[in-house]
Amino acid sequence: MLGTLLGIAAMTYAGFALVLYLLQPSLIYFPEIDRELATTPQQAGLPYEDVKLVTADGIALHGWLVPAEEPPRGTVLFFHGNAGNISHRLDSLRMFHRLGYRTLIFDYRGYGNSSGEPTEQGTYRDAMAAWDYLTQTRNIPPSSIVLFGESLGGSIAAWLASRHTPAALVISSGFTSVPDLAADIYPWLPVRWLARFSYDTRAYLRATTVPVFIAHSPDDEIIPIRHGRALFEAAQQPKRFLELQGGHNEGFIFVRETWMQALGEFLQANVPGRDPIKSKDISDKHARE
Repeated sequence: MLGTLLGIAAMTYAGFALVLYLLQPSLIYFPEIDRELATTPQQAGLPYEDVKLVTADGIALHGWLVPAEEPPRGTVLFFHGNAGNISHRLDSLRMFHRLGYRTLIFDYRGYGNSSGEPTEQGTYRDAMAAWDYLTQTRNIPPSSIVLFGESLGGSIAAWLASRHTPAALVISSGFTSVPDLAADIYPWLPVRWLARFSYDTRAYLRATTVPVFIAHSPDDEIIPIRHGRALFEAAQQPKRFLELQGGHNEGFIFVRETWMQALGEFLQANVPGRDPIKSKDISDKHARE
């Protein structure tokens, strides 16, 4: 009898592990949550330009370029989290606009109006397409580009920073790696062996030499704050840690004055100043409507 029960328990355990292994993409990416664009920067009182990016493997990505007063202090390349789309980040666009930065925000493959299906390597190609658009198509110098990533986007931004040299890297509510986070969620499973995804943010940070700003909340119910602390430890100087308030999503209320002030001071100290490259005049129908 005991042997039978142990056998059933072992089969159940193995079955759950197999399901977890097979369903990993659906546990990491949530592109179908509010897939349709809910609004545009126009509703937030911001002019903008629709942008189409094409990745190295031919995927078409959709984004927005939101200008700042000329000349802008710099350019923010924004990497959002694993759910929703660019239309859910208007508070961030307002914040960077108030700070004097233009922002390029885009949807990963499979999100919003972008084509394709999300994969880890695919999101890295998406990041490269956005970087190439700014540095090659818009001729914006890397020294005036700030990489900003929230949650999953923090890992993608850190990957890009480990391969190029932007002015600074900002990570809000990020994790050290997918296997580390999975071990927090499923401590009773050998998730490090089962993991098909890496997103090794901590390793990318160790290979990054640019100034780093880490923000995390002790009340984050999805990604424990120890991940943020570990990322801060992995980063080289100059660096700054800001403790947020509220849960994983509440921590993204960027219009909060303390958050704006701390990030603004950090960027002012580490971004060279006004972007000398004149951006394309965004006076199309979006700005006029």
